[in-house]
Amino acid sequence: MRALEGIKVLDLSRLFPGPYCSMILADLGADVLRIEDRRFEGEGPGMPTIMRNKRHMTLNLKHPQGKKIFCRLVKEAEVILEGFRPGVTKRLGIDYDRLKVSNEKLIYCSVTGYGQDGPYKNMVGHDVNYLSFAGVLALTGEPDRKPVIPSIQVADMAAGGMYAALGIMAALFARQKTGKGQYIDISMLDGIIAMLPFPVSLLWGLGMTPRRGDTLLSGRYPCYNVYETKEGEYISLGALEHRFWVILCQKLGRDDYIPHQYDEGEKRREIFRFLRKTFQEKTREEWMEELKDLDICLGKVLHLDEALNDPQVNHRQMVVEFSDSQKGRMKLLASPIKLSETPPDIRRAPAKFGEHTEEVLRELGFGASEIEGMKKEGVV
Repeated sequence: MRALEGIKVLDLSRLFPGPYCSMILADLGADVLRIEDRRFEGEGPGMPTIMRNKRHMTLNLKHPQGKKIFCRLVKEAEVILEGFRPGVTKRLGIDYDRLKVSNEKLIYCSVTGYGQDGPYKNMVGHDVNYLSFAGVLALTGEPDRKPVIPSIQVADMAAGGMYAALGIMAALFARQKTGKGQYIDISMLDGIIAMLPFPVSLLWGLGMTPRRGDTLLSGRYPCYNVYETKEGEYISLGALEHRFWVILCQKLGRDDYIPHQYDEGEKRREIFRFLRKTFQEKTREEWMEELKDLDICLGKVLHLDEALNDPQVNHRQMVVEFSDSQKGRMKLLASPIKLSETPPDIRRAPAKFGEHTEEVLRELGFGASEIEGMKKEGVV
């Protein structure tokens, strides 16, 4: 038994946010069919992990027959996920208001950069743009240097994909009570704004304007920072609570620094100089071995290949090997959702573009000659 077993999802989204959402749903057991126009084949970076547990078909929604095929699929679906610009689905005749007439239980989720309304609704954008509009980019990096772009797509995955999955699951739960579906409007800018409780607490609660690299959690103080080690690698220190700071100071033989954890003057600069010099006296591994059993909050700054082979990551089985009779063995990132009774799993290898088009059409009752005709006419 899987948590979302039996839930049929039609995923019309592309690129990253929507497909990341449908990956979460598919891992939890949903039957996900991704639908894309063939003209998008080869566009965007290939990320096999987010294509797992799904089927993929090509379909031209601008073609009358393509729209009819889609409407047949909708009759059996419970969730539709799309990532078009506002107004596109209405022009195509597949918007929520039209489809809910024949399926009142339908849950319809739209994922866009800026939402279905507002002055930015028709603007194109990517992760870096949503982070910049939300004030996150201006807060990321070192003081007096240009903002730093995060190396993972925070808005795409968290503000877009995860919030969409959460919204869909909430709507599924509500439908059990009301018997009705609903429309979900997910904006990645909204999602990032919602992730600002700490910066806004400084702004609204303390009257401070957070600045890049100059807040409690972004490097202002020695107790919460990153330090270079002897061989040029780095460790992260998170001795935020005073009790952790006390243990560190005692271990390093500097009890005199204990009362100056959040000093705003010359003492802060002195402690920075001391810690930078001290941590460069030993390697990253030596420091980890010496401090790992103490309540200090220390971490190794790992490179990606190291992180994927870390013993804790391996123990939690966050990197798994999947074997497919046709596609061979492959490594995939696992689901982080650990459920005791209905655990997510990987059942199907990442789908290739259009791999299941003919399979889905045959399930709808189309014969071989009809399918070939559709290919020639550009329906699929």
